[in-house]
Amino acid sequence: MTQIERARQGVVTEEMEISAEREGCSPEHIRAGVAAGTIVVIRNRRHGAIAPLAIGKGLRTKINANIGTSKDRADLESELEKVQICVEAGADTIMDLSTGGDIRAIRRAIVAASPLVVGTVPIYQAAARMLSRRKAIVEMTDDDLFEVIEENGADGVDFITVHCGVTRRSVAALEAQGRILGIVSRGGSITAHWMECNGEENPLYSQYDRLLDIARRYEIVLSLGDGLRPGCLADATDRGQLQELILLGELAKRAQDRGVQVMIEGPGHVPLRDIESNILLQKRICAGAPFYVLGPLPTDIAPGYDHLVSAIGGAIAGAAGADYLCYVTPAEHLRLPTRDDVREGVIASRIAAHIADIAKGLPGAAERDRCMAVCRKAFDWQGQVDASLDPARAGALLEKSTSAREEGCTMCGEFCAIKLGRKAKDRTAAVKR
Repeated sequence: MTQIERARQGVVTEEMEISAEREGCSPEHIRAGVAAGTIVVIRNRRHGAIAPLAIGKGLRTKINANIGTSKDRADLESELEKVQICVEAGADTIMDLSTGGDIRAIRRAIVAASPLVVGTVPIYQAAARMLSRRKAIVEMTDDDLFEVIEENGADGVDFITVHCGVTRRSVAALEAQGRILGIVSRGGSITAHWMECNGEENPLYSQYDRLLDIARRYEIVLSLGDGLRPGCLADATDRGQLQELILLGELAKRAQDRGVQVMIEGPGHVPLRDIESNILLQKRICAGAPFYVLGPLPTDIAPGYDHLVSAIGGAIAGAAGADYLCYVTPAEHLRLPTRDDVREGVIASRIAAHIADIAKGLPGAAERDRCMAVCRKAFDWQGQVDASLDPARAGALLEKSTSAREEGCTMCGEFCAIKLGRKAKDRTAAVKR
């Protein structure tokens, strides 16, 4: 039996107990959420070396970091270094989005090296395999795709992005309305092109039960991908995006009824004023299933700084109810991220997630901020470093004032407002005595 089936029978599994301990909540809260489909507990049956991870309603907002090779940059050692950086920087999950090199060997190495939950997008490997055989991607058969999905499960992948909602109907809705950028999802674009050339329906939709069988066998969580997500503000919340979302809501229910846990992926590039409504709409259509958002990015014109743009959008999305943020690095839209880019992306997303958790009123979310305030009042420099989201960077930037006898930094020195306030209180107390 699967996690969701046992949850619906009232059984608290070991995975639920471990997740509850990590979240600081009751095991019953996790069980009830899994039963209702508002929480997923992620761990492939063949990936027992990692702790299970719970994502969803009432839990800490989680962060995903994307790594992986391309045809131009297929250096496994570099990707394994990125795994370690993701762990050190505080990511909750890693997705291997490799499209170059020996993709299965790379995936196996990442799964073996990662102490975190690992996700993939199987259609990338399926497409790359066709090219390696000197065939066109559109020559891929249904069996080719499902064979790769089976391999991902057997290799211990914990969750997979599958673009089941990219159908002939949803693509037609997108094309009828028109877009500036069209389809910007790699998986969505591959699927749409395959359907057009073959004159057939997306096999992940038409043979959805076959996908559920594989997911059930390995206890893979399905992340129902937003293959028609907007790639610019002008394309946001159009008919193609919404048609896909409606399909994903229907498919989520079918998966849960078969004992398969599901998350829903969301946009993308969205104007600031529309972020909250996008989250609320998804929660309504998908019956509260955990929502996994890329960013979102509320402006298109900040390449090189898209990790900051994403943090702004992610904080708003998380506060509105998004459960899981996919990081964006400074290299987004420009290149394969470096190790430094990965670290910057994780930290920026962690900031957004923490802001969101405070807004959600999660128990204990604001305690670290209170600790920081107390340490600042006491000029406890080490305490401030320890309370920060990135202690290494905070410690490296700290520069104490020599003129203020270490009771201030070099920005204010003797003019430190906290120090001046303390002196004023001391003077007032002395006069009263």
